[in-house]
Amino acid sequence: MFPLLRLFRIILVSLRYGLDELVLSSLNHPLATCLLRVIRLGTRPRQPRGLRLRLALESLGPIFVKFGQVLSTRRDLIPADIANELALLQDRVPPFPSARAAACIEAALGAPPEKLFAQFEVDPVASASIAQVHFAVLHDGREVAVKVLRPGMLSIIEKDLSLLKIVARIIERLGADGRRLKPREVVAEFDKYLHDELDLVREASNCSQLRRNFGPESGRGDMLMVPEVIWEYTTSTVFTMQRMYGVPVGQVERMRAAGIDIPTLARTGVEIFFTQVFTDGFFHADMHPGNIYVSDRPETLGSYIALDFGIVGSLSEFDKNYLAQNFLAFFHRDYRRVAQLHIESGWVPPDTREEELEGAVRAVCEPYFDRPLSEISLGQVLLRLFQTSRRFNVEIQPQLVLLQKTLLNVEGLGRQLDPNLDLWKTAKPYLERWMRQRVGIKGLRQSLEKEAAQWSQMLPALPRLVHDHLNRPNLSPALLAEMVQLRRAQEQGNRLIAALVGVLALGIGVALWALTR
Repeated sequence: MFPLLRLFRIILVSLRYGLDELVLSSLNHPLATCLLRVIRLGTRPRQPRGLRLRLALESLGPIFVKFGQVLSTRRDLIPADIANELALLQDRVPPFPSARAAACIEAALGAPPEKLFAQFEVDPVASASIAQVHFAVLHDGREVAVKVLRPGMLSIIEKDLSLLKIVARIIERLGADGRRLKPREVVAEFDKYLHDELDLVREASNCSQLRRNFGPESGRGDMLMVPEVIWEYTTSTVFTMQRMYGVPVGQVERMRAAGIDIPTLARTGVEIFFTQVFTDGFFHADMHPGNIYVSDRPETLGSYIALDFGIVGSLSEFDKNYLAQNFLAFFHRDYRRVAQLHIESGWVPPDTREEELEGAVRAVCEPYFDRPLSEISLGQVLLRLFQTSRRFNVEIQPQLVLLQKTLLNVEGLGRQLDPNLDLWKTAKPYLERWMRQRVGIKGLRQSLEKEAAQWSQMLPALPRLVHDHLNRPNLSPALLAEMVQLRRAQEQGNRLIAALVGVLALGIGVALWALTR
């Protein structure tokens, strides 16, 4: 019953803010024009379309707000007036009352904010779809930011997810193409990450891990700054972290006035993304401009600052190797290797003709090389790849959905910072270096060091384990017969080797005797 009520509310909100008019006006079709005239009844909406869309998404809740956040970074796909309004969703969602925030803090930490902190700012500095942030000062003088979860979020998200699951089942039943997209698996992945975001202890642990990955000992601490977690003031509904100072990454003129090299900043952002994905297998997966700042302080000028760690992605070793090989094959324009990787990984049916898939991938990607980012729309590339994947029955991998979303965020940020950034040339040297480290002597040494602890325990026990296995009474007769044959073959080989050694020794002796005469 709840999903149907939620669907009814979505329809009402869409009609209230004129989203039906917004959709129909974008369709160049006679039927859409007729419907638009009927809906308008001779009137036009008074509010701008971007404002109406933002207000509708805000009223529908966190899932729709997050959709607007992602869409706001794609200025190549949506008009500027809509993108400017949706950008306000990144950190200017209407806050909930400060009194409720104080009550949440007291319930979580056992005391009111005025006792916990030497100073606490009642008015929130930022308000997002899941939580809002207040600045404070600890009694030891440390400046912190206190993130407070919005009350009642779980029930709202559960209703939206129930509706999404129904839609996913409908899509699957539409045909083979719907099943290939794995909509239920994608929704399940989204479900997991949304529930993870509602647990601020989990977010704090994500923050701590990312800070460790870019700590001073990593050799890349100057690239990305991550706040320190104040664990004694952190619970599942309250997250207290070090306060960070910087400029939102979307405010290019402010950064340029502060003396920050914008083209270098854009290239560094791409390298940070690929470092998180391929080196760490752990990446910030909510990289819209509201969550990324740039330090304007002299000692850390130009360093990125990461905020909001509710959604992170993780990749297995298989995923990292597979993706890296695909990227490198694309960069080298080795489309045959791309086709082989898709077949080897099982993403396409095993009977797929390699040369056909190679030709299709070449037709999609070749026109986009050697062009600046301003002339490349990754959205269009993905759309064409999607059309190609439909032809070859490529299965969508749910575990990579977050990575695809983050890649779109990175492209949007790069486009805002430096429209002339060449995404391919910036990423290619990093991936080549990463692959050399993986397959070279350095990679072998690192693998040996990683496995040494396990080997030191397993190696002494190997003879006993082999002996026990060979003397098990429940071995099958066929296996016993095969082992007997192997043993006889080994004995015959040993006798042959002994005979050859004897003949060789006799020959050497005769040769030496002949030489001494």
